[in-house]
Amino acid sequence: MRIIPYKEDLVTEFKSDLKRYPDSDLIDEIVGMANTKGGNLYLGVEDNGQITGVSKIHKDAIGVTALVANNTVPSVSVRAEIITEEEKDILKIEIPISRTVVSTRSGKMLKRRLKADGTPEVIPMFSYEIVTRLSELALLDFSAGPLAGASTNDFDPNQRIRLRNIIQTKPGGEKNLLTLTDDELDKALRFTTEVDGKVYPTVTGMLILGKENRIVELMPTVKASFQVLEGTKVRINTETSAPLLEVFEKFETYAEAWNPEREVEYGLFRVAVPEFDKAAFREGLINAFCHRDYTMLGAVRVLIDDEGMTISSPGGFIDGVTLENLLTVEPHGKNPALADALKRIGLAEKTGRGIDRIYEGSIIYGRPWPDYSETTSTNVRLFIQRAKADDTFTKFIADEQNRLGKPLSIYALMILSLLKNEKRLTIERIAEMTHLAEGKLLGAIENLIEDGLVEGAGSGKSRSYILSVKVYKENNRSIQYVRQTGIDRVAYPEMIIKLARAQDGFITKQDVAELLKITPDQAYSEIKKLVSEGKIYKYCGGKYTKYKLR
Repeated sequence: MRIIPYKEDLVTEFKSDLKRYPDSDLIDEIVGMANTKGGNLYLGVEDNGQITGVSKIHKDAIGVTALVANNTVPSVSVRAEIITEEEKDILKIEIPISRTVVSTRSGKMLKRRLKADGTPEVIPMFSYEIVTRLSELALLDFSAGPLAGASTNDFDPNQRIRLRNIIQTKPGGEKNLLTLTDDELDKALRFTTEVDGKVYPTVTGMLILGKENRIVELMPTVKASFQVLEGTKVRINTETSAPLLEVFEKFETYAEAWNPEREVEYGLFRVAVPEFDKAAFREGLINAFCHRDYTMLGAVRVLIDDEGMTISSPGGFIDGVTLENLLTVEPHGKNPALADALKRIGLAEKTGRGIDRIYEGSIIYGRPWPDYSETTSTNVRLFIQRAKADDTFTKFIADEQNRLGKPLSIYALMILSLLKNEKRLTIERIAEMTHLAEGKLLGAIENLIEDGLVEGAGSGKSRSYILSVKVYKENNRSIQYVRQTGIDRVAYPEMIIKLARAQDGFITKQDVAELLKITPDQAYSEIKKLVSEGKIYKYCGGKYTKYKLR
């Protein structure tokens, strides 16, 4: 069986060594991979995956390791080994992700990317991309640095008034900030920084307080667009470089006009159910501005169309964040100073867990989960599908949270959502669908069982979970509950008979309990049913009573 991949990708590179691959080119490839995602380079494999073998001089794995270390700055520590595939030797070089920007000894800074056809290539890393890479690695806060060419005269007095109003009115705003003078407030929120005894605006300061014409002049990468499409007709298409507080207000106003609500009766109350959850939209918008790459050209874009809402921003996920760990990774971003200012103002989630609010906004209405699957290394894209709300599920969640006196955790909401749609799941399957650790999920499931919302059946790895009879009953779905709980039990007699036939016609209570993952008393009940039906009889009594097929 082949142990190396069949084709190249962003973290896999093949190099032919038939004519002895040049050492300088090898160093370039390794630097490019170290500055991107790391990966494995296989020397002795053609681009099409054909194995041709490594040259004699490159069979010295220790020598290649030293070659790499001596020709990279700072030194890259790779692991090299000779492996055999199809009776030919290949040099496998494992390249770690560098925690800083690496160059060749001659000064070339390179990175790796995928071409349009999906094949990888190594290209130069330009000077502005160094800032991007350091931000991705959380080694540089671009938003905290002084903005070249700016002065405090570029701050807009009207934006100061807007800032203080937001702090005053938002529940999360730090009210003690209102007692500070403008200069003190600028310093507290890192809107300014001191260089050689002079005070200059930071990138954060200009993004929040800057005059629009100066933002356009000094920060041409700062743009935002809002678009609405109905079929192929453009209803709204606006672009702005205004300071962020103004953009947030404008975009929320636009979204309000294109986010219809309908009222649903819950007993004596009427609750408004929006097409898109307002809190989720706000968090998605703020996240887009907080975590975008301000060194890259491109706009934060909000698009509402027939399929749903898309919020995209330039720059990929920060290093360490993936589609699989979005809900569990420690909160951190590309622009800590900007994120901190927005939290203290009251606009951003204090805990840094705005992603939870985004997921919650879809789940509580019984809708499909938010989708980040179209995110790339240069663009983060959030898609919230336009879908009809499940009023019954929405009422159930609202009633349960009112009963508990607190919101359900995001883990609990995800589990309930999955069980609503999939009916029955094992912990392994839930972990696979949520990308969450089984330990965390088990804790959430046990809490749901204690609250009477979930039931478990079976034991060990085969243990599965369904929504409880209480949930089905409250939602007028008792028939579905009976169907779910009866699925396994219908098959019990057939499984017991099958096991007996495999054991020369004999069966014990312990056999049945182990087979069906049920208690000994439940196993005895199943055996009694088969005895009364005349399918088996008691063969011998005592501690280990045996039953035999008739």
